[in-house]
Amino acid sequence: MNPAHSPVPAASPPRYLALLPAAGVGARMGTATPKQYMMLAGKPMLHHALAAFARHPRIAHAFVVVSPADGWIDDMLAAELKDHVTVLRVGGATRQESVLNGLQAMRAEVGDDDWILVHDAARPGLDASLIDRLLETLGDDPVGGLLAVPVVDTLKRASGDDSGRAGQTVPRAGLWAAQTPQMFRYALLQRALLQARQLGQLDAITDDASAIEMLGLQPRLVPGSPRNLKVTQAPDAALAEFFLKDPSR
Repeated sequence: MNPAHSPVPAASPPRYLALLPAAGVGARMGTATPKQYMMLAGKPMLHHALAAFARHPRIAHAFVVVSPADGWIDDMLAAELKDHVTVLRVGGATRQESVLNGLQAMRAEVGDDDWILVHDAARPGLDASLIDRLLETLGDDPVGGLLAVPVVDTLKRASGDDSGRAGQTVPRAGLWAAQTPQMFRYALLQRALLQARQLGQLDAITDDASAIEMLGLQPRLVPGSPRNLKVTQAPDAALAEFFLKDPSR
């Protein structure tokens, strides 16, 4: 065959990769070990989140970002997870620093168009149906998006004078509570976080979607689930365990 007329190899389709920042200490939980390693339904909380990705047929691989001094992760990665998870010991002082450090550490193993699903280690209720919903909704989206749930409670803004009184009722129409995973293409997410850092705003943003919004883009909201709650305080752990013990809930 004439080399000049050789067929051009087809580009590989984008992959789906998970990235879990897990370098926090969980101070608000008041536990002896970092929050992500507290036991829920017989296994460390982080195990539940990682297992959801490891067992999903469309997730190519998962990366977990931990503190360089983390002494728990190696023992936690049971045989079922070791082949599906890469540990990156590049955790930063904040969640967003850990995400950016993780993106940079995995650079050689991902393509610019690969989808990155950033998920909180403290959300153990993630399941295959939620991952499917995210992938099916966002697979062709030009921006990406996140799981979220519409706000149903009446919202109050405090008066602001430390009196502990309500100063205003905030209309809840159109308001959503953000969850994770939040799914964006590798190059776009890295660019958004690098810009936030250059502007001195990296530590001020609370999720990945906010960094994307700073680029003038609008992430898509994908309906999440109450079972995908974030464990922040002790009562949250009890509710998360309730859901984990009965996946049908």
